[in-house]
Amino acid sequence: MKALEFQTRLNRNHTLTVPSEVAQQVPQGQPIRVILLIPASTEDQDWAHLTTQQFLKGYAKSDAIYDKLSAG
Repeated sequence: MKALEFQTRLNRNHTLTVPSEVAQQVPQGQPIRVILLIPASTEDQDWAHLTTQQFLKGYAKSDAIYDKLSAG
């Protein structure tokens, strides 16, 4: 099974719009399975935002030297 992922919002008439670049990848008339993932709350987003803020508080300009290091 192939998975195609995109974000959209419920339209006023309670339908979903599939972006054309995604729709082009689905053969006409082929059955598809749709799974809707809806955030239970903004709590996860809030924690992610707070974590990023706290991490960046500890980042100093002198740390930029490590950004230029390459793996290998």
